[in-house]
Amino acid sequence: MQTQNKHLAREQLTMMKMVGIYCADHHDSSADDLCASCAEFLDYAGRRLQKCPYGDDKPTCANCPVHCYKPARRTQAREIMHYAGPRMLLRHPLLAFAHQLDGFRKAMHPRNLTREQRLKSRKD
Repeated sequence: MQTQNKHLAREQLTMMKMVGIYCADHHDSSADDLCASCAEFLDYAGRRLQKCPYGDDKPTCANCPVHCYKPARRTQAREIMHYAGPRMLLRHPLLAFAHQLDGFRKAMHPRNLTREQRLKSRKD
């Protein structure tokens, strides 16, 4: 899935790397060739990322007031991130560091934003 701005593209790349680490260690596949379940999850995560109402101001999912994943997918994402997160420090340290910095980003609920703020976040 292609995203338009740098921040969301990096989020997508981070998710791809995390799912690759998880899948390679749990489903006997390589990090580049995901199993069907992990490929389906990554596609779902990419669609959710593209539809994020925050655009370039997107916080990490853990700090986001909007839960756009279905409960089962949220549990799956939490499991993947819990496993792959510490391993990202060794395999992809720059992505892991950028993700940690993104954790400090705060976000207001979209209902609390003005119309102009919502439109600006979608254009960025």
